[in-house]
Amino acid sequence: MTVLTTWQTVGISDQTEMRVFMAKPSDKNMPMPSILVLQEAFGVNAHIRQVTQRIAEWGYIAAAPELYHRTTPGFESGYEDTAEAMQHLRAVTDDGLEADLRATYDLLHNDPQADQKHIGAVGFCMGGRAAFLANAILPLSCAVSYYGGGIADKLLPRVPDQHGPLLLFWGGQDAHVGPQQHYAVVDALRQAGKPFADVEFSEAGHGFFCDVRKSYHSAAATASWTLMTTFLAQNLKLTGI
Repeated sequence: MTVLTTWQTVGISDQTEMRVFMAKPSDKNMPMPSILVLQEAFGVNAHIRQVTQRIAEWGYIAAAPELYHRTTPGFESGYEDTAEAMQHLRAVTDDGLEADLRATYDLLHNDPQADQKHIGAVGFCMGGRAAFLANAILPLSCAVSYYGGGIADKLLPRVPDQHGPLLLFWGGQDAHVGPQQHYAVVDALRQAGKPFADVEFSEAGHGFFCDVRKSYHSAAATASWTLMTTFLAQNLKLTGI
């Protein structure tokens, strides 16, 4: 499937502006479900853009917002440049993040080719946390969180607000998001009666999905991709491929 990519700029409720990397199938005319693709700490870099394009190849409209637009618009870095990435990550507030998520959702919802009733989110690391937050504040059909750090720290009060089913991926060897955080999230979802699927890859570490990181784990990445595609297609009612 041929995919067209563009950068769009959207206005945010706090009077800032944010760029969004968009990927859209060029040969589908029917209403298409949409997905927010939420970055790691390293920006909307080549890897995140590639993931966004791969998602669009299935038949989705995909949008990856630049969540560091308030500190350094256009920021992206390699996976060894952790100090600068963490500096920008620490500057992200939940209020600002919520505004960015709403603006990206509105961009997708208002797209004339979009199926307005079926919008989801997929996020990695800080984006995994953002996907969880998006599912609480937006009427999403589903959300996927890869090793979402910080959910257990501050977002457990958002568990009752989760809208769509969740698919959670974790690495059993993750030194950043340990089992206590993992189990705290799952226990809270279970107690709230929220629909979710929970998957731990026992031999994988943090960032296992990204094939340009040292922590890349091919088996876990491949298996998670297969599970995610099925989960999204079921919950976003993907048809016509």
